[in-house]
Amino acid sequence: MKIVINALSARNGGGQTYLKNLLEHLPEVSDLDIFVYAPATLRLPADRRIRRCSALWPTENPVLRTLWEKFALPRIIAKENVDVLFCPGGVIASRVPAGCKTVTMFRNMIPFDQEALARVPLGLQKVRNFILKRVMLRSMGNADLTIFISDYARRVIQALTHVRNPVTIPHGINNAFRTHAQTLPRPAWLPTGEYLLYVSRFDVYKHQFEVAAAFAAMPSELRNRYKLLLVGEVDEVLVRRVADLARKQGLEDQIVIVGPIVYADLPAVYHHATVNLFASSCENCPNIMLEALGAGRPVLSSDVMPMPEFGVDAVDYFSPTEPKSICDAMVRVLQDELRRKELAASAARRSADFDWANTSRTTWQHITGLVPQ
Repeated sequence: MKIVINALSARNGGGQTYLKNLLEHLPEVSDLDIFVYAPATLRLPADRRIRRCSALWPTENPVLRTLWEKFALPRIIAKENVDVLFCPGGVIASRVPAGCKTVTMFRNMIPFDQEALARVPLGLQKVRNFILKRVMLRSMGNADLTIFISDYARRVIQALTHVRNPVTIPHGINNAFRTHAQTLPRPAWLPTGEYLLYVSRFDVYKHQFEVAAAFAAMPSELRNRYKLLLVGEVDEVLVRRVADLARKQGLEDQIVIVGPIVYADLPAVYHHATVNLFASSCENCPNIMLEALGAGRPVLSSDVMPMPEFGVDAVDYFSPTEPKSICDAMVRVLQDELRRKELAASAARRSADFDWANTSRTTWQHITGLVPQ
């Protein structure tokens, strides 16, 4: 069985993490032959069934990538007699020969979230999301298999278009993040003392400012005892807003904008946090929240779906757009040691429900099942 994976758009951590785990858990199919088109930054497992392939011209530019997908990739599929084209980025731009099945995924919720779109400034990004919505709907409507990573996202799309063969397969948690039963060394760069942690790149729908405002509104004894660490890729405008708030409140030493860190440090950073926060209001599958659960530390999360679908009763929730709601949730758990212990234990138990081996096995079963053996 020949499968082409067109992952040229997987240029960031989430898309690459998914592919890496999927390819590390290949099914026991004797004649499996996988052609992977992906950025050079994606490290592929050493497996004779996996072939790294290159496009005929540079594809970093979206227009050039689309041209390659429309004109070059169909010829490759026909020449190699490919059985399945898998486009995990959510867009199938290639017209495949008869007999070749198509598979796509729904990962990007932003084009379908009116509140998130309203926060995106007028410009190229807004136009891009407008186009993406229509292209993705067409791809999912035409695909032989569409993989959803949350039931919430599946409901959103099925209310907009007919999906022929939908399946929900949530992401897993990398074993490196299952640290609840371990003792990890504390990274040397971490500030001394106890801290609340929010890991996420700065964006308008991630609500770092609201989290910082909530921290600033806590009673002084709590602000003095804890630091708030904001970890993730920065946006100059949004970072400045948080920094200005910290300066005006005299909390420059307490609200710490860490920025991006080495991925290998993340498990220990979650592990040593007093509380892990997740305040996004637009997600498909909240991978960061799942990683935080694996640490076995108390998790406070946005109450916007699909976060409650994944956290259920193992997490306490708040409204991500209301600093008072975030503040009240933080104060409640920080002032209640018993509740922190309950949430920590619940997080560890819930994390066991998300496993990359299971995710991969189910995914390959559905993909290979499209082709008669």
